[in-house]
Amino acid sequence: MDMGLNTAIRTEVFGTLADGTAVHRWTLERAGTRVRVLTYGGVVQSVEVPGRDGVRAQVALGLPDLAAYEKPSGPYFGALVGRYANRIARGTFVLDGQTHRVTRNEGRNHVHGGARGFDRRVWEARELTDGVELSLVAEDGEEGFPGRLAVSAAYTLDEDGALRIAYRATTDAPTVLNLTNHTYWNLAGADSGSAVGHTLRIAAGRITPTDAESLPTGEFLPVDGTRYDFRETRTVGGGYDHNFVLYAADDGPAAELCDPVSGRVLTVTTTEPGLQLYTADHFDGRPYGPCDGIALETQHFPDSPNRPEFPSTVLRPGEEYVSTTVYGFSVR
Repeated sequence: MDMGLNTAIRTEVFGTLADGTAVHRWTLERAGTRVRVLTYGGVVQSVEVPGRDGVRAQVALGLPDLAAYEKPSGPYFGALVGRYANRIARGTFVLDGQTHRVTRNEGRNHVHGGARGFDRRVWEARELTDGVELSLVAEDGEEGFPGRLAVSAAYTLDEDGALRIAYRATTDAPTVLNLTNHTYWNLAGADSGSAVGHTLRIAAGRITPTDAESLPTGEFLPVDGTRYDFRETRTVGGGYDHNFVLYAADDGPAAELCDPVSGRVLTVTTTEPGLQLYTADHFDGRPYGPCDGIALETQHFPDSPNRPEFPSTVLRPGEEYVSTTVYGFSVR
């Protein structure tokens, strides 16, 4: 394993696509944290961190080989999701007076970048001092989105072993952009069964409620007196696939997840205004069962291109999209 200034870094061939394209796996290790990232889909394949007993466990739900990741993407295990994470109603939005129709891959609606979103692409990789930077170009018209988009995501480990993902992007024409990482967390261990029983705190006083198609109604619902109130730490059950409206980033971490048995704690800090809590109730046992992992997707709000009352996801030429999320690990 080659040593960077602070982080141990190794790369290896993970597999080869049918067209001969090689997919590489990058392993980063620092301060007790070991992370593996794939050039296919920007996938976080594994995160290993110690528990209260000092023993490391794999806490991110991953798949064993490239063939498993190439299967139809529903769960998006660990993937970098884009060009637009979450949903766009009817696969349609208007930008500067022009109507754009993007891929409808969830019934009548668009979700997570379409049929061949960023989770299905092989990214270019460049070694950094403390990790790896992945980059790609999405051409104008891909999945129906306007603008030629140059995007990068730097995966690095901080001195305390926290995983930092820093996204950047530019475009040559007005477009919409919403990126996230879709890792499912089980702090007891990826093979330990249901994550129900973890405790959770989310720094949010409102959610954006949804209709039967999981599309936002446009309302902002206060969490007071509801099952969505995680302002104080409490046990999380199943039945969640909701966007939480976060307090300002300078108010502290967006979320904190804990497994009381192992003592492992995950802290999520982000520059994004929203966090999608998804408890994976629809997992069918291949290879994970219902609620075996909890996704904490930092992002802008669903269907923002059609909701002027939501924070804008428009990116214009001359602007730079910048977003950072940090996943910190500790024990208690």
